[in-house]
Amino acid sequence: MCAGDLRSVYAARDGGAVRVELCSGLAEGGMTPSIGLVRGAREVSGIAVNVLIRPRPGDFVYGEREARVMLDDIAAANEAGADGVVIGALTPEGDIDFGLVERMIKAAGKMSVTFHRAFDLCREPMEALNVLMALGVNRLLTSGQAPTALQGMELLSRLVDAAGERLSVMPGGGVNAGNAAEILDRSGAHEIHASARARIDSKMKFRRGDVSMGASGSDEYATLTTSENLVREIVRAISKS
Repeated sequence: MCAGDLRSVYAARDGGAVRVELCSGLAEGGMTPSIGLVRGAREVSGIAVNVLIRPRPGDFVYGEREARVMLDDIAAANEAGADGVVIGALTPEGDIDFGLVERMIKAAGKMSVTFHRAFDLCREPMEALNVLMALGVNRLLTSGQAPTALQGMELLSRLVDAAGERLSVMPGGGVNAGNAAEILDRSGAHEIHASARARIDSKMKFRRGDVSMGASGSDEYATLTTSENLVREIVRAISKS
């Protein structure tokens, strides 16, 4: 489960998920969470914590200054006790940035390494998969280079077959209780990624409707956060398949 706050980590755990991808800025595709959130998540028993390493929104082409930020964030996640990191970097030509990804894997040490949906922007997916397997990546999060995992089923199946036991392909993108079992069944994958978020109303009693902290028109009195019930529905659906 993708978790953007501490409440989401508890909801994921209580709903039956085995792991969270901890991140911030979900509205912008996800970015590296604060070290305080990482430490707080590690105090939640019964669920593994993988930390997203992404210094900014936008593309996945990084210069050396950004690379150093990412390497420092990996070191901090390791020190905080994270179980894994979720990384990604591309060249301007749309290939895996072999050199930077290799540096990030070395920095991760014994933590597991997932390559995130930067893969879905790659020029040649099967070639990119071979590169990731050669690098020793443990897991690939992908929608099959489509808007949703269900729409990317053809490529997802090819990736699962090609990866075999060398790398776990984890479908993600538009996953819910209604399609999770179908995605796993048709792709042949053994794990799945979802956000399972629902709107939570603020406890604020005094409210101002004329001030936004973010984009114009954004709602400062509502939060999208992982729903224990939605997580449980997904877990129940895939357990029956």
